[in-house]
Amino acid sequence: MVYDFAGKVALVTGASGGIGRATALAFAASGAAVVVSDVNDEGGEETVAQIAAAGGKAVYQRCNVANEAEVKALLARAVSAFGRLDFAHNNAGINNMGANEYDTPVWDRSLAINLSGVMYCMREEAEIMLAQGKGAIVNTSSINGLVGNGAQPGYTATKHAVIGLTRHGALRWAKNGIRVNAVCPGVIETPMTAPLVAQPEMRKLMDSMTPMGRMGRAEEIAAAVLWLCSDQASFVTGHPLVVDGGATAM
Repeated sequence: MVYDFAGKVALVTGASGGIGRATALAFAASGAAVVVSDVNDEGGEETVAQIAAAGGKAVYQRCNVANEAEVKALLARAVSAFGRLDFAHNNAGINNMGANEYDTPVWDRSLAINLSGVMYCMREEAEIMLAQGKGAIVNTSSINGLVGNGAQPGYTATKHAVIGLTRHGALRWAKNGIRVNAVCPGVIETPMTAPLVAQPEMRKLMDSMTPMGRMGRAEEIAAAVLWLCSDQASFVTGHPLVVDGGATAM
């Protein structure tokens, strides 16, 4: 579905590829001006180029979401470029697949990016939206924010915490016109999973992890984010929306 977001402004972090790029492109296709953010400058600029090629408006701002000063600069850029902020998708995050997340540096990095980064963004976004009297924020959690994962304590803990932070924001700003929700993707085909699924046996395994028998597409997560931001979801806040092909139904 294409929404009418003409005159609106959206911010997407982690938008150099995968879910973030798909969401940025979807916002632009619906008429919104988009602030694209990432630490991957080449990928972020490519997202902006794709939006421009399709006739949309976008700017790129480099931002490490774990750095408060850079987050403040990102939100200042959104206002200076487009004058307002209506939607925010706090998507930037890491998945330390194969790493020992009990190692303190790995654990600390997970918390800094996956949790503190979401809080910094949400805090600054809400300040702008409070002045406007309206806005919608969507945080990227995961199905690992709802169920356990025996291999990744850092990823599991931070994604659970993102849902808690989402519910906090929903309650804090419910009477101020700001809705805060989360999207919980299952196994999605993105640049992050590309090296794995390039191996036929691993692709077969990844496809088998959902009852639908396939991995999800980034565009399917983007569709959920846009719905949560739209007026079609005007009475939805504090909700972790699962998009996982039935994985958590098992």
